[in-house]
Amino acid sequence: MFLSVFDLFKIGIGPSSSHTMGPMTAAARFLDEVAGNDWPRPAGVKVDRLGASLHGSLAYTGIGHGSDRAVMLGLAGLTPQTVDPDQADGIASRIAAEKRISPPGHPTYRFDPASDLVLDRKTPLTGHANGMAFYAYDSGGRLLLKRIYYSIGGGFVVSEEELQRMKAKG
Repeated sequence: MFLSVFDLFKIGIGPSSSHTMGPMTAAARFLDEVAGNDWPRPAGVKVDRLGASLHGSLAYTGIGHGSDRAVMLGLAGLTPQTVDPDQADGIASRIAAEKRISPPGHPTYRFDPASDLVLDRKTPLTGHANGMAFYAYDSGGRLLLKRIYYSIGGGFVVSEEELQRMKAKG
C-alpha cells in the first residue's frame, strides 16, 4: 500500500485522529454497508435502528476525546473530509434530541445515543485497543448486521475481516 505525506498528516476534529477520525470513518463505512446489498438481508425486512459500541481505549476516553460525537457524525453520513467543524456539535445535539439519524440519501434510522451508543469497558475486542462494533436492527429489535472495525492510528480504519487478512499475510 502506497502512502504519501498527505495520508499521514490530516486535519480533523478532535484531539486524536485514532479517537475521532477513525470512529467517524468506521461509522460512515458501516452506514454505506447498511445501504448496500452485499450482506444477507432478509427479504422485505428494513433496517429501523442503528447501534454502536466502543471498546478498549475508545470506551475509556470516548466522551473526552469526542469518539461518541464522531460515531454520531459518521452515522449521519459525514466523514472527516466532509464534516464542518462549526456544525458538528449542533448535528450531534440534534441527533440526541430527536433520537434518530437522517443521513442524506438514506432512510431515517432510530438512534438514541443514550442507549444505542455504548462505551463498553468490560468487553475488549481482540484485534486492536481501539475497537468498535456497529449494529443494524429491524423494527422488532432483531439484529440484522454487525460489523467490527479498528482505528489503527492516523485516522486509518480496518474491518475485522481486513485485519485478519493483514495478519494472515504476515
